[in-house]
Amino acid sequence: MALLHRAELRPSKLDLLAAWLPGRDWFHGPADGEVTRVAAYRFDDPAGAVGIETMLVRVGDGPVHQVPLSYRGAPLPGGDDRLIGTTHHSVLGQRWVYDACADPVYVAALASAVLAGTGQAEEYFEVDGVRERRAPSMSIATTGPAVAAPPAVGALREVVDADPTVIVTDTVELVVPRRLVTRDRSDAATLTGAWDGQPDPLPLAHATLR
Repeated sequence: MALLHRAELRPSKLDLLAAWLPGRDWFHGPADGEVTRVAAYRFDDPAGAVGIETMLVRVGDGPVHQVPLSYRGAPLPGGDDRLIGTTHHSVLGQRWVYDACADPVYVAALASAVLAGTGQAEEYFEVDGVRERRAPSMSIATTGPAVAAPPAVGALREVVDADPTVIVTDTVELVVPRRLVTRDRSDAATLTGAWDGQPDPLPLAHATLR
């Protein structure tokens, strides 16, 4: 479960991405275009400390890009080169926003979703002590080989920042497309997603056990 706050962020997530995305080698689109949110999905951090959200965004008339984000209340050790920026959350205070592909909490959650089908987190707002469910903006599903229980991914060994981004851990290799297009990898367990305007599911991630 993801418990959200009706809060103001300064700068906003989209403002942070507008400054960060043009510097990525895998980014395709106008450098000065407006970043718009297409859809998003979240995973749970079992410890409840790290926010995990994957945003699908488009810049101008460019393609849809997938950007996994992690939100932390303190800097990620060794994560300076993956910092997208900091923002002030009107409820939680200062938050550090990272490219989550190098955040071990996200990596573990993604491996669990792809290989064990744990799915996306249900999202709730708390209003006057009452929790209100927020309908998801997209659906995700898993296909292909699966395991009975979420794997322990171990240490994060390597992140190849490209399109797709490749994440290597002790036990799992994950592949995260940045531009979402139809692409088949029948040999790997796959996480797919669909949203308004994209009814046919597209691959969001692939995973194989090492």
